[in-house]
Amino acid sequence: MDTDKNTTPAAGAAMESTDDTDSFTKVKSKKTQKRKREQDGVDMDTEEPVASKRPQFPPISGDKLKGPDEMRKIAVPAHRYTPLKENWMKIFTPIVENLQLQVRFNLKTRNVEIKTCKETQDIGSLTKATDFVRAFVLGFQVEDALALIRLDELFLESFDVTDVKPLKGDHLSRAIGRIAGKGGKTKFTIENVTKTRIVLADTKVHILGSFQNIKMARTAICNLILGSPPSKVYGNIRVVASRTAERF
Repeated sequence: MDTDKNTTPAAGAAMESTDDTDSFTKVKSKKTQKRKREQDGVDMDTEEPVASKRPQFPPISGDKLKGPDEMRKIAVPAHRYTPLKENWMKIFTPIVENLQLQVRFNLKTRNVEIKTCKETQDIGSLTKATDFVRAFVLGFQVEDALALIRLDELFLESFDVTDVKPLKGDHLSRAIGRIAGKGGKTKFTIENVTKTRIVLADTKVHILGSFQNIKMARTAICNLILGSPPSKVYGNIRVVASRTAERF
């Protein structure tokens, strides 16, 4: 009886050990996994590469690219009617012949209307023509405004003297006088040094030029409005202009 009692626990332990071995899964070592992965990679490399075809789109025709005809209107103030009438052929010729646009002056609404047509090739021509006419209306010479059509990197910027400093009465008049100078000397000096064109129209200041040059001219004009003497402004402009010339 004792022997049976002793044998049964041993048999039970053996049974438990076999169950434990069945329940635990055998873990593969990292080396074997890595080796198998490398073999898979070799197999994948041996396969022939699939040639991917790029999509080919036919070029869009000019008619589809343009869309419907567009029109821009530029309002002309009363004091610019006479200059517009005198220089109409100088304005009309580059817009129609070079940019292939249609232009007219509407006598009822007092607007210059520019419109695209079938002959218009460049989409940006309408914007160039609009900037050209707007520059002339603001007071620039036709020859200076024409540069907006010929060159791409020219811009127009306008601001009010009172935006820089809220001046009134004689103080405002003196600020405008400092910008212009005696006989326009200060304005011409700023134009020549910064290679820009400046128009003073009452309290408005309009600057035509490249981005960097407009920045230089605007800084000089703002310093004059704030009360700096012209001699100091001249010196600052020349220093900045020489730096930009060395940079380029």
